[in-house]
Amino acid sequence: MTTILRRDIGLLALRVGTGAVLAAHGTQKLFGWFGGGGLEGTTKGMEAMGFHPPKQSALAAGLAETGSGVLLMLGLATPLAGAAAAGNMAGAVSVHAPAGFFAQSGGFEYPAYLGFTAAGVGLVGPGRYSLDHATSHRFDQPWVLAAAFVASAVAAAAIVGKRVRDQGDEESEATEEE
Repeated sequence: MTTILRRDIGLLALRVGTGAVLAAHGTQKLFGWFGGGGLEGTTKGMEAMGFHPPKQSALAAGLAETGSGVLLMLGLATPLAGAAAAGNMAGAVSVHAPAGFFAQSGGFEYPAYLGFTAAGVGLVGPGRYSLDHATSHRFDQPWVLAAAFVASAVAAAAIVGKRVRDQGDEESEATEEE
């Protein structure tokens, strides 16, 4: 088996596996599939985690996970898919960070792994067995890569920053009431 063939098969396996996990988590959030809470349950969860407005946050997280997962599986608009997944997982990491690194203690290990894996695929490209390759990489251009990752980083920083500020405001209000 040639090195190029192995690389392309490896990227296919990585894309499909990571994309399937992301899409499954997204459909839990949006539709309640696979034992998820659906949009209503996810909205309540987003509110409890400090994301405001909670319903829009739930919808955005569900769409980002489902959409990026499907795009990664297909190998279509791979830089955009990788960047969207990485940005979305940055929000999840911010929620789990206080519990430390490891997942068994509620830490950020799992969302960090998904985010880094999706980002890596977005950066390296989808490989030969992809719709990006079949469409002559129309959605896999260097400018798309740069724009997607910059936009994702800015959006993630804004969302996580707003959550942190909102939590600080809530703590200040609680302290004042005491």
